[in-house]
This record gives sequence, C-alpha cells and structure tokens, in this order.
Amino acid sequence: MYNSHEPNYPKTNTIFYYTQFPGYAKSQNLTSVSEFHLMGFSEEPELQPLLLGLFLSMYLVTVLGNLLIILVVTSDSHLHTPMYFFLCNLSLADVGVISTTVPKMIVGNLTHSTDISYAGCLTQMSSFLLFGCMDDLLLTVMAYDRYVAICHPLHYQVIMNSHRCGILLLLSFVAGLSESQLHNLIVLQSSCFKGVEIANFFCDPSQLLNLTCSDTFSSDIVTYIVSIIYGFLPMSGILFSYYKIASSILRIPSPGGRYKTFSTCGSHLTVVCLFYGAGLGVYLSSASSLSAGKDALASVVYTVVTPMLNPFIYSLRNKEIQRAMRMLFK
Repeated sequence: MYNSHEPNYPKTNTIFYYTQFPGYAKSQNLTSVSEFHLMGFSEEPELQPLLLGLFLSMYLVTVLGNLLIILVVTSDSHLHTPMYFFLCNLSLADVGVISTTVPKMIVGNLTHSTDISYAGCLTQMSSFLLFGCMDDLLLTVMAYDRYVAICHPLHYQVIMNSHRCGILLLLSFVAGLSESQLHNLIVLQSSCFKGVEIANFFCDPSQLLNLTCSDTFSSDIVTYIVSIIYGFLPMSGILFSYYKIASSILRIPSPGGRYKTFSTCGSHLTVVCLFYGAGLGVYLSSASSLSAGKDALASVVYTVVTPMLNPFIYSLRNKEIQRAMRMLFK
C-alpha cells in the first residue's frame, strides 16, 4: 500500500513498498534510496538561529585554535620534537573531524533542509571514520612517545627518530583509511534499507549500519573485530604506557622531580580522558533508548566539544606552547 506521506523517490522498476502495520518496518530497495534525512536536532523554527550561532562559533573556535597550535609549533624550532610533531597532526585530525560533520549541519540549518545524498552520506561517514581513527591512534602514539621519553630517556633520540615518527604517522593514516573503507564496503553490499532517517546531525556509521535490512551477522562480526582493533588495543596501549610511566615516576625520590616529570604528560593525559570519556558516553547513550535530539547531543561532545577543547588544554597546561605563542605574537 503506497503511503502518500513518504518522500518522492525516482520511480524505477525495482522500488517496492510494503504494507506498513504496527511492528513492521518499511523496506526499500537500494536503488530507491537517493538521499537520507539527518534528524539530529529539533526542527522548531525558533531554535534554528540559536543552533546556527552555537555551532558556527564552536566550529570557528575549533579551527582557529587548532591552526594556531600548528602555526606555533611549525614556527618555533625548539618545538620540532616528536611530541609536538604528533600534536600538529592531532590538531589536523581534529580539524578534519569537525569539518566533516558541522559545516553540513550549518548549511542544512540555513537552507532548512535535512537531506544528504546517498553518496554524500557515505563520503561523510568515511571522512569521519578516517579522522576519528587517526585521532585515536595518534593519542596512542603520543602515549608511547611519553613512555619512551620518561622510561628510556637516554635512548629517546634513537628510538623516536624522524624516520620512525613518519612511519607511525603513516600507519595511523593507513589504519584510519582501512576502517573507513571497510564500513563503506559493508554499507555498499547492503541490498536495502529499513528507512532513510538518521537520528543524528551527521551520517553516524553505527546508525547507518543499523538501517540496513540485510543479514547483519557478518557486519556484526566485522564491527566487533574493528572495535577490538581500533578501540580496545589502542586503549590498552595507552593504559600500559601510563602504568610504566607511573612506575618510573614513583621511583623518583624528590616530590619536585616527580611533579616536573609528570607535568610533561599532563596535557596528553587530560586529552585522553576527554576523548575516551566522550566516546564512552556516546556509546552508552546509543545503547540506551534516546530520542534523536538527545542522541545527537551526546555525539556533539565527541565530534565538536573535544576537538574544540584540545588546543586550550595544550596551550594552558604547556609552558613551552605558551612561550612559543608569546614569541609568535611579538
């Protein structure tokens, strides 16, 4: 039975609409899905100017703050070290994460449209996974860098040489690209979708996979494997690095020496807690039955707030960054 309230898709011979009864989901063939609808926030007209101003200001602060970190590090020769090399690339990944998600939402707010094309949705999902995975792995690499600097200071220059730093950065990029293309492949192999409404302000990979109506067993297995490789293993590496760091710091006799040594990784530890805390919050919120607006609000912490706060954390807690900023402004 045709529903007149459904979106008007191009008529083809492969489009089928099934009778909708309570408890039954509408199924559409893949050829009929030309676009998705991002139902992230309230569509009340009086809230749109507030959302526009809020997200535009957060986007500008995030981009300018991270670009300032990159400019400061590249302009000061004293900061040309492995730690700040990875910090620059972390800032680039943060700019990539927020630039993938927020501009589309801002444009949709201005045009009063929640539509995103099928190809655009896959592109947005792939870019988000690429930069998000790079964020995750770069934080792990930075934890390893702090572990080598504190636990093996005499061999630091040998272990963290420029060649190895380049390889670690390349591996982070390749791993992120592999994850994004793997999710793309799973979505492209789906023959149909249960619906076209995504309860977020961007093409959330987990929600897009949940819309597929094909057999989800293989995709679930891949999702679990990806979660272990890109979630559990990096987190385990960070915890192991800080366990060794804490053990090494506790062996320092003077309290002043312990504080000075720990202060070198304080900014990174703060960013790690913010990153994984926000990610865990989004996971728990998606596991519970939340409305579209609340689910999107939980994702804002992960995709917008965390990249926005990273430059402030590194600039406020790092004396070398503060010194380089003063020199740059002079």
